[in-house]
Amino acid sequence: MRTFKVIFNTIKSMSFKKILKLLSAVLPHPLFSILSFYATVKAFSIAQKLYPKTASKNGEGNAFRHSLWCCLIMMYCSKVSSPEKALDFCKKITYLHEELFPNKPLETKMDLHNNKIGMDYFMELLPGIHRQFFEKNFFIEELKKKTANAKVLKNLDDDFAGELVYLDDK
Repeated sequence: MRTFKVIFNTIKSMSFKKILKLLSAVLPHPLFSILSFYATVKAFSIAQKLYPKTASKNGEGNAFRHSLWCCLIMMYCSKVSSPEKALDFCKKITYLHEELFPNKPLETKMDLHNNKIGMDYFMELLPGIHRQFFEKNFFIEELKKKTANAKVLKNLDDDFAGELVYLDDK
């Protein structure tokens, strides 16, 4: 229930221009949009359970949440369309998220980096598993391992290819 409240309050706080931009992205792809919304809710609730102190901040839980979010969007959308179309939509919607809800540059870099880790991880698993048989549990354990080894992002020039990143807010 808390998840829906957060999402509702977020949409309520958006300007008319941002709402129109969001609608222009989701209306042409109604099924993908519904599935990505469901992925958002699932990723948020799973991250809150596993990382209650950092899932909504810039810590390890946020890194986990962003990467899981992209894995789930890819998984759900790939069940109804091609993985390539799912990847294109996932990139579009996650970049739009960062545009609609701007952060400080380092936070944006962190989020986009962790989104890419999730998309890459899904695509890495794809050749070995038929897309119809993917389940969310395929991602959680591996992303928890990646989270345990996540690196602290300190500057915009930092490059941690293949690794989740987070900000040390201490």
